[in-house]
Amino acid sequence: MEHRKNFDKDPKEKEFVEKLVTLNRTAKTVKGGRRMSFAALTIVGDQKGRVGYGLGKANDVSEAIKKSIDRAKRNMIVLPLKNGTIPHDIIGKYKSSSVLLKPACSGTGIIAGGVVRAIMDAAGATDLLSKCVGSSASVNVVRATFDAISKMLDARAVAQNRGKTLDELWG
Repeated sequence: MEHRKNFDKDPKEKEFVEKLVTLNRTAKTVKGGRRMSFAALTIVGDQKGRVGYGLGKANDVSEAIKKSIDRAKRNMIVLPLKNGTIPHDIIGKYKSSSVLLKPACSGTGIIAGGVVRAIMDAAGATDLLSKCVGSSASVNVVRATFDAISKMLDARAVAQNRGKTLDELWG
């Protein structure tokens, strides 16, 4: 029966791509010396348009990573993809970080910095241009990217809001 439980767990884990973006170690000086704690930032996606991020903190590295992955799975949002790219240009902002996302033609690849590249890989985008302006702190860049993704419009939603079909919208 124990083997069966592990067998059931494997396909669920394979459903998502998990990427560790940053692992930060902090030290607090206490009476007995330094006490280390860890903060992990992870990206989780299904490579079909759903992606999420999570930040986990703990006194142990593996526990921090586990917490961040759990939070990422709870905070998933949908990235509207069309032929492996995004539908339109958008700028996302969080504090002093700004992220510009632009669609690219097929075969371009993901031209982005490390954090944005990890998010787009996990989401399943194959062609994209991006530029990060301002603060390059990875947590802020992740939040700015997710701000851009959440503001992105889907063609079906636009057509529905205008009271038209997709064919009428595209002409």
